[in-house]
Amino acid sequence: MNYPEVTLKKGKEISIKRKHHWIFSGAIEKKTLDLEEGNLVKVLDHKKQVLGIGFYSPGSIMVRMITFTDRDISEDFWMEKISVAYKLRKEIFSYGNKKTNAYRLVHGEGDRMPGLIIDNYNGNLVIQGHHPGIIKELDNISTALKRVLGKELKSIYNKSFSAMHGQTDQADGWVFGENPDNRIVENDFQFEINMEKGQKTGFFLDQRDNRNLLQTYCRGKVVLNTFCYSGGFSVYAMGAGASRVTSVDISSEAIALCQRNLEINGFDPINNPSITADVLKYLQTIDDSYEVIILDPPAFAKNRRSRHNAVQAYKRLNALALKKIKPGGILFTFSCSQVIDRELFHHTVTAAALESGRNTQILHQVSQGADHPVNVFHQETSYLKGLVLYVD
Repeated sequence: MNYPEVTLKKGKEISIKRKHHWIFSGAIEKKTLDLEEGNLVKVLDHKKQVLGIGFYSPGSIMVRMITFTDRDISEDFWMEKISVAYKLRKEIFSYGNKKTNAYRLVHGEGDRMPGLIIDNYNGNLVIQGHHPGIIKELDNISTALKRVLGKELKSIYNKSFSAMHGQTDQADGWVFGENPDNRIVENDFQFEINMEKGQKTGFFLDQRDNRNLLQTYCRGKVVLNTFCYSGGFSVYAMGAGASRVTSVDISSEAIALCQRNLEINGFDPINNPSITADVLKYLQTIDDSYEVIILDPPAFAKNRRSRHNAVQAYKRLNALALKKIKPGGILFTFSCSQVIDRELFHHTVTAAALESGRNTQILHQVSQGADHPVNVFHQETSYLKGLVLYVD
């Protein structure tokens, strides 16, 4: 295939040869005229040697590499890529005696497929494209998914419109089949999800391992789950024998879903209240009866320009929780902001601990689940970071 070409400046090929997927605009010497957003382009070094194929878009990150070889991008290409990702997930979930039928099938650059997220909810797939190039390849990707999953595949839903922030005019909708079942199983717990209207793809699969870890600390404890969304941490806490769990989220739709998930797992939603409230304001009103607190906020920083304000927000949130938690309590605190790296988050929580005046020890440093793999050549795929703290 004769793709349009992008030529790099001398020396700018080093990161590509190290298999980093992004090419920034300052690295480009010249490019084919009249390139359109989402075009596939052939990337050359200054000696005209082919470095691979990528998606083009104007902006800071001008090319996202989808292969470091010179080859045709076709249905077969996507089948090969998705097959590798699918095999890995089968390996990840082949051990253990707890049932789980929902996982991330494709994790963008983590699976060497920039701009592509696919979550598998018991054979119902949700695709989120984060680049116009993915939208252009959607038919090839969907056909490849049918070939890889075979009879396991029930439906495919394209949920890229909101993720693309106006970069596509393609509305969300069913690509294949429909979704007759909105219930999944994770570590033997049942959850109702809303693939069409729920946050992200419908459920936060990346916290699976951390929800499991929470159970270690919940038996007989009074637990507060903030930014609870559909109640994942709440259900696990109750499953571990917590004496009471309070769930808080600013979204009334999320609270209704949280209550429903408590009910379908056999837990009492009346004595374990789900409250629609602003988390920061709610934390200001509580006493020190909570022995375990979970802070799992949405991304406070979407880009580097908002990083400073995000750090201050994380500090305020953690300082308040640290002040309020019962002595001897356990705090689970997270950041999913990609531009807040692990070291900066650690420093921010440390500053919050100093402000709170509480003695604090780190028990665990946690991250995303194995079905959200981190590409060793592309560290930006490590986005979820968390600390489990003992507060004296």
